[in-house]
Amino acid sequence: MATPCSPRRISVCLVAVPEISSGVLHGLLEVFSFVGSGWEALTGWSAGPCRFTPRVVAAGREPFRNSIGVAILPDLSFAEAKRADIVIVSDLAIGYDEDPRGRWPEAVAWLREQQAQGALICSVCTGSVMLAEAGILDGQQATCHWAVVDMLRDHYPAVRLHPERVLVPTGNEHRLVTAGASASWTDLALYLVARFCGEEEARRTAKLFLFGDRSDGQLPFAARVRPRQHNDAAITAAQDWIALNYAAPNPVAGMTAASGLTDRTFKRRFEAATGYAPLDYVLSLRIEEAKQMLETSDDPIEAVAAEVGYAEPAAFRRVFKRSTGIAPAQYRQKFRWVVEARPRAG
Repeated sequence: MATPCSPRRISVCLVAVPEISSGVLHGLLEVFSFVGSGWEALTGWSAGPCRFTPRVVAAGREPFRNSIGVAILPDLSFAEAKRADIVIVSDLAIGYDEDPRGRWPEAVAWLREQQAQGALICSVCTGSVMLAEAGILDGQQATCHWAVVDMLRDHYPAVRLHPERVLVPTGNEHRLVTAGASASWTDLALYLVARFCGEEEARRTAKLFLFGDRSDGQLPFAARVRPRQHNDAAITAAQDWIALNYAAPNPVAGMTAASGLTDRTFKRRFEAATGYAPLDYVLSLRIEEAKQMLETSDDPIEAVAAEVGYAEPAAFRRVFKRSTGIAPAQYRQKFRWVVEARPRAG
């Protein structure tokens, strides 16, 4: 019997200096800690074979307080953090009229070493100032918080600023990524998850943390929780049948036939075994498949409806909106931005 492969591990180093913002730093730490394992824990469905190992890295391991008094607990010193896959400098508490030149010498030296070793170097908000101080952004496109645009232009004129953009991947193989104001850390996090673990994992992360447009509430982010496990062989046979035939006409009748039970007995045992009424189970399968198609294809809504068992697109739209709170076209747009954030060739 083959043993399952261990998840691929991606190391993330989060740079910490006294000026660092605790909110973005700890937000990144939590999100990267939950990628993969969080989805499985909360829904029961297996996630992709990819996990991040985030660590806070500073001049030393000793705890310190940042500029507003929040405790920062480093995991590694710069000397101990030899090689990272991803390095992120989050937002810094730095005034618009300050001169940052000559600051953070240890962090700057370490960032240069990491870049030389091939790490993907990222910043959020005013963190781009540290990358500029390290010379990493010389000649490169970058974005930043709008409040430090003049600072960067005055002190680091070699940086090709695009402050109107939220996320700027640049450099050889897009090994530099800068993000705009502090809230754009969520865009950076999803970009990195998509880049290293794939678009599906990025969408799962967006759904777990409600990243993106929340104006329609939480329902569009909800996923089907895995039905509970049971030992009813007849119901298992019905579930196996519907997994391959959820678009069939009269699906409950087909499930009943596959189980070998009478109608009444089947409905009672199915709900007892799975926690779903048979028709609700079918609808949940159809809606999840429709979500997947909307997220990953440009197929017309009518084609999606037909693929999941609805001859009438209007009926599909009603059922979909009742389940997710929004129309299929709105759902597609809500999760399409995760895909659009990925770097393209050329």
